[in-house]
Amino acid sequence: MAAARGCPPAGSGDRALAELLLEFSRAQYRAKDGGGAAAKVERIERRCLELFGRDYRYSVIANTHGEVCAHYPRHIVLLERDAGAGRDPFESPVQVGKLQDLINRSKMARCRGRFVCPVILYKGKHICRSATLAGWGELYGRTGYNYIFSGGSDDAWADAEDISEEDSALRNADSQLFDKVRGHDIKLLRYLSVRYICDLMVENKKVKFGLNVTSSEKVDKAQRYADFTLLSIPYPGCEFFKEYKDRDYTAEGLIFNWKQDYVDAPLSIPVSLTQSLNIDWSEYQSWDLVQQTQNYLKLLISIINSDDDSGLLVHCISGWDRTPLFISLLRLSLWADGLIHTSLEPSEILYLTVAYDWFLFGHMLADRLSKGEEIFFFCFNFLKHITSEEFSAVKSQRRKSLPPGFTLEEICMLKQRDRGSTTSLSSDFSLGMESSPGAAGSFTYEAVELMPAGAQAQAAWRKSCASSPQAVLWSRAQQAEDRLPSAGMVEVKSSSSSSSTHSDNFLRIGSSPLEVPRSRLVSASDRESRLEEVRSAFLASYSRTIGLKAVPPSPSGAIGGLLEQFVRGVGLRGSSTL
Repeated sequence: MAAARGCPPAGSGDRALAELLLEFSRAQYRAKDGGGAAAKVERIERRCLELFGRDYRYSVIANTHGEVCAHYPRHIVLLERDAGAGRDPFESPVQVGKLQDLINRSKMARCRGRFVCPVILYKGKHICRSATLAGWGELYGRTGYNYIFSGGSDDAWADAEDISEEDSALRNADSQLFDKVRGHDIKLLRYLSVRYICDLMVENKKVKFGLNVTSSEKVDKAQRYADFTLLSIPYPGCEFFKEYKDRDYTAEGLIFNWKQDYVDAPLSIPVSLTQSLNIDWSEYQSWDLVQQTQNYLKLLISIINSDDDSGLLVHCISGWDRTPLFISLLRLSLWADGLIHTSLEPSEILYLTVAYDWFLFGHMLADRLSKGEEIFFFCFNFLKHITSEEFSAVKSQRRKSLPPGFTLEEICMLKQRDRGSTTSLSSDFSLGMESSPGAAGSFTYEAVELMPAGAQAQAAWRKSCASSPQAVLWSRAQQAEDRLPSAGMVEVKSSSSSSSTHSDNFLRIGSSPLEVPRSRLVSASDRESRLEEVRSAFLASYSRTIGLKAVPPSPSGAIGGLLEQFVRGVGLRGSSTL
């Protein structure tokens, strides 16, 4: 059957995603590779350009044969402005010609030539990705290689003059070499208006065979990056995600071992960026994988949602595991809020982020799958943990805590009864609320201002609504299903178990992590339902393609036997929860 080879008998969107996942799991993408798969890759590239073009005007930096970077897309997209008619107040001032020149001069500064590349445009700000800074070993190796073999290698300098100057610097002193290449990198960052640099490495420098292969901005001895706001937010590498798979794809309670010898990068965030988040960052080493990912994502969203017009760079070591994880989560989160890619359906944004953020930027899915390092699967399964409004970037006013004595359920009931009035039930207290973009009838409200008169007024209000239709309906909903998401006002410092309960967006059908979920019966916010659809589509396609690929044919030929072998083969037991 066709389905056994990963081609679902569904719509064109499902087939396109299935074809993408199959090609992705076959081999790592390389811009200069051709061969039998070239036609499939070209279809993927064209589809990405078409999806970007739905909402944005963009230019393309050609990387046809990998001459700019071997593991970056052949068509590197520079988003410039919204595609709608009229002047866009958030239009990017970046010009593609100037950008390409800076890229050609700066790419040697970073590991594997993976330069700072803008990938998301939000309110005129460029959210960028890259690898970390190249260290002494790589920099000297590449400059020597490019001097001898200049003229076609994927990391050649822009022109012969640059090579000659670099060779001269190499002979003079290390500092001059670093001054030059990192100076070009800094010019590129400034041209993209990047101010914030978020470093996900757990090391200060990556060391192999006793040699510093890579470095990072935070340990640059000459402090060349001192004018930028540097954030060291150490996050486990892809090797850690084998433990995630070995624990039946359960991230709750999975805590990284920060005592390992190579881990020497502490968490470091400027206080000015943490004050509004209500997170105890000193506890980061005790967070499980869910809490750590949630808190880092909240930090990134807070940074890009600030009032200034500065851009953001996210990087790890090579920029193809942890970096796409957070870039993809940012893209999906902002899309779910209706802030970017506004015309794309769930299946389309899923295709775009899998293809562009993961596949075309060189994530080695085949290698990671062979080692059980399933960070790619974790990314999309993790969407269930970020559906609540506390991860939303839609804020016109700073959120305030709930008033003493009132629960969120009571606030939602009050809003539903009052139907938008700014006063409620009596003149003893007033309520100001704002609606988040969402489906009609959903509870998607932020408490902005609430001034209670005291316990007596609260008790009177509760008594008046105890037998109301709204209260009865709410009570029944709570008995039948889990509680609604807390609309952005849940305390951040929750336990891993409570975090899981709060963020679990589906009722389980079966025990397998790849089981396609069905939606809850209770009313959901627009953000929640959109992310649910993305996750559901991903799990469905993943189970038909990558999930079944490694399973030997069933002797009986029965589909049930095949699924049973798959579940046994990868160790998915009945107690597994995601």
